[in-house]
Parts: sequence; structure tokens; C-alpha cells
Amino acid sequence: MRPLDPRLLRYAVSARWFLLSGAALGVATTACILAFAWLLTVCITGAIDGRPLGELLPQVGLLVAVAAVRAALVYAQELVAARGAAKVKSELRLGILDAVRRLGPAWLAERSSARVTTLLGRGMDALDDYFSKYLPQLILTVIVTPVILIVILMQDWVSAIFILVTLPLIPIFMILIGMATQAVQRRQWAVLGDLSSGFVDTLGGLATLKIFGRERRQVDRMRSITRDYRTQTMRVLRVSFLSSFALELAASLSVALVAVSIGLRLVDGSMALSVGLFVLLLAPEAFLPLRQVGANFHAAAEGVAAAEDAFGILDDAKANGADRPVPGGRDLVASGTLRLTDVSVDYGNGPVLAPISTEFPRGRLTVIAGPSGAGKSSLFGAVLGFAPHTGTVALGGMPVLSSAQERPWLAWTGQRPSLVVGSVAENVTLGSAAADSERIRYALNLAAAPEISPGLAVGVAGSGLSGGQAQRVGIARAIYRTLDRGCSVLLLDEPTSALDHETEARLLDGLRVLADTGTAVVIVSHREAVIGRADAVLRVEPLILAGAS
Repeated sequence: MRPLDPRLLRYAVSARWFLLSGAALGVATTACILAFAWLLTVCITGAIDGRPLGELLPQVGLLVAVAAVRAALVYAQELVAARGAAKVKSELRLGILDAVRRLGPAWLAERSSARVTTLLGRGMDALDDYFSKYLPQLILTVIVTPVILIVILMQDWVSAIFILVTLPLIPIFMILIGMATQAVQRRQWAVLGDLSSGFVDTLGGLATLKIFGRERRQVDRMRSITRDYRTQTMRVLRVSFLSSFALELAASLSVALVAVSIGLRLVDGSMALSVGLFVLLLAPEAFLPLRQVGANFHAAAEGVAAAEDAFGILDDAKANGADRPVPGGRDLVASGTLRLTDVSVDYGNGPVLAPISTEFPRGRLTVIAGPSGAGKSSLFGAVLGFAPHTGTVALGGMPVLSSAQERPWLAWTGQRPSLVVGSVAENVTLGSAAADSERIRYALNLAAAPEISPGLAVGVAGSGLSGGQAQRVGIARAIYRTLDRGCSVLLLDEPTSALDHETEARLLDGLRVLADTGTAVVIVSHREAVIGRADAVLRVEPLILAGAS
């Protein structure tokens, strides 16, 4: 692991302010260390020489003042570290959330959402130790150690040589121990991700496990993962304690060599007491920041591992071009015909959809139909900008789609609407600046859900609602967005899969009303009732069949 990953400065602007503030505090701390050692030397040598207390009082007063200033600098350093950590964590969290949004569901489907959640929660919180303990000592090492070494060299070149020879031993130990620490810390972080994913998966499938009588096997599985996490945590602690011992031993032996050398020369009279005492007071300070860097590395190791995962997500967003502006951007007018030209989807293993050219005019209800596996949802993802595709997707003749671009002209809902804890009204208006009670009721009516009260409480993942009710609340949310923002296109993926025939007919009546207002309603469905109500049907065939025809 690099001491300071440059990506931190790129993805968290506040880190630059933190480093500059830390450097300024480091310079002030260095001045205090030198002043304290010099004043203490003057006081001790003056007392030994028999100077009266009255003559030493000014130096004693300055010594107390310097000690107070250094204590204030320590407090300021901790304050800057705390504020810097809070700002950097906030920036990284927002950056990760925005990157996940821009990368889209196709990217998230290849990863564990529980791992991303753990990263945003505990992972980012682990950066506190990185900023409050590790980085401040790293800054002090860069500033304090070289300055003190130069001062010692000017006072006593023999002691400086001892320090120059022994000082590199600490970084060597740090590198060797750091490699071992990073390995065990990475394993601990991976096990924590497995624990989070396993727990979330178990909760999500608990009903199914209960039906088949397999719920008790999950208890053993969770116990096994928890035991692995405990084992990895103890390995991290063992390496931490051993490394602290090794670093302290190396630093203590180095200072002892300097002290023995000074003592021998003081005895034979080749060194003045003032010089020897001054150098002896500075010698531990030359090693202290470096020792603290090694010791605090372990406290920050979990945060470093989490930061690397965070940088990986942000790098993926940048590599996929999700941060590049596209023509149209936020100023795109939500009007015109949605037109696809030679659009084909490729997830990296070859195209899964033959090139399609079509258009979805406003005021019409279009159904995308075809057998299972033909690529209907992939085409849906391409229109949303979530699936990697070739060809052009344009609105009103202007290319519009990129995973980085806001889509004020588009509303959509998938097969499994993601509902949040709150009321039905809060779920329907999710993402809107303000809630309009009349519009909420109207959206629920168009979604064939007039019987669902807007004030009804919804639990985690839509608990408290049936599958069909949750589906219609998700559709109402898309309709509300369409009405609220004047979206020209509404996309629905299998909106009637959990509905009976009567409710399906009422939903299609509502979508017809919405289409008649000038919205292009596009539905992915294989149900004949939906296809029969469409103004136009786009048939999607499997790629092999399409190539053979």
C-alpha cells in the first residue's frame, strides 16, 4: 500500500486542505520541539553551573509557554484531523453513490449490494483512524524527522551518523510488517463483506427457506462466517502487537546507541554537556514520528482497505466514461420522438441483441414483445443508458443517453420496484422536490391502485404490501414523475406480471389516459392482453433466430 494514495486527492478535494493544514501544524510542531529541547538544555545546564533561580526564570517561563503551545498544536491537529475525516468521508460517500447511479444496475448486478452498503457505512467510518492517527504522523515524519536530523548534524555529526544508519531500519520493518498487515486486513475485509452479503441474502430468502425447512442450515452458515471473521480479526490484532513491539525495539536500540556514544564522550571530556544534552533530547523526537506511523498503520489498515474499494468504484465510473459530458446534457428539452438507430447490446461476451432501429412517438402506447431471453430487458437497459450498447438513442433528433447524464425527459420502473421505508405517498413522490397530494392520488388511480391509502406505512423492501400492490406503487411513482416533470417518455418493464386480469385491464386504461396526454408509453411485456391494447408492437427475436431469418 502506498503511504498516501494520490487518488484520495483527486476524489476528495477536502484532503488537500487537510494536508496543507497538517503541513503548517507540522512546521509549528517542529519549531516547538527544537525550542523545548534548547530551553530545557539551558535550564538544566544553568542549574548545574550554579546559576541563581532568578536568572533562569525567563527560560523556565519560555519553557512552560512552549509546552503550552505544543499542547495547543496537538489539540489543533486532532481537530483538523476530525474535521478533515468528516469532510473526506462525506465527499467519498457522495462520490460512490453518484458513481453507482451513473454506472447503473448492470454494473451493480455483477457485485454485491451488501458489500457496497458495508463500504458506505463501516468502511468509510474506518477512515477516522486513517486521518486522525496515520496521516498526521506521516506528515510529521516528512517534516520533523529531516529537520531534527539536520539540527543534530550541525551539533554533533557522530550522533547524526548513528541516526542515519539506524533510522532506515524502521521503514524496512514497516514495509515488511505492512505487507503482512495488508494481507490479513484484506482477508478480514473480504470476510466482513461475505458476512454482510450472507446476512442480507438470508433475510431476503427467509420465507423460501422456511417453506422448504432449510432455515436452520443458514444458522450454521452464519455461525461459520462469523467464526471466520473473528479469526481474521484476531490475526490482525496479533500482527499489530508484534509489529508494535518490533518497531519500539528498533527505535529504542537506536536511541540507546546515540545515548551510549554521547555518554562516553561526555566522560572523556570531548563533548560539552550542553551539546550532548541537546542532542540526546532531540534523538527520540527524530524516531518518534516514524514509530507512530508504523504503529498507527494498523489502526488505519481497515480504512485503507475500504478506501481502495471506494477508489475502485470511482475508477470504474471514470473508465466507463460515466463522468464525461454528452451532447444535450441537463439543458435537453423533454420533447420529440424517441428514436433508436442500429442499437445493439453487448455485455463483453458478444452481442445479445441484433441491431434494432425503431422509434417511439409521443402519444402512443408501444409494447416490446418477444420470447424469454430475446433481449427485451437488454433493449430496455440500452434505452435507459444502463446497458453497454452500440448505435444511437436520440430524442427529438439529439443523442441523449449516457449513464452520466440526467434524464429529465424519462420516467421508468423495473420489474421489482425498490420501495423504501416510509408511507406510500413518500414512495410515490421519491425524488421529487415537493409532494402534491392530489397528484399522488391521481397517479395511484392511473396505476390501478385507488384502494391503497397514501398514508399507508411501507416497511423494508415493500413489506406491508402484496406483490401486486408494491408493483402498482412503483408504477404510480413513475407516473407521478411523468406528471410532475412533464416527461415525454415512460418506460415500464413487465408492469402487469403480478396482477390479475381485472387489475391489469384497469392499469392499461390508466396508461392509455397517460399516453393520450402526449407521453410515449413503452412497455416490455409478453402478455397478450397488454399486446392487444398497444398502438404498436416491436417484436424482438433471439439473436440466433434473427441472424438466420
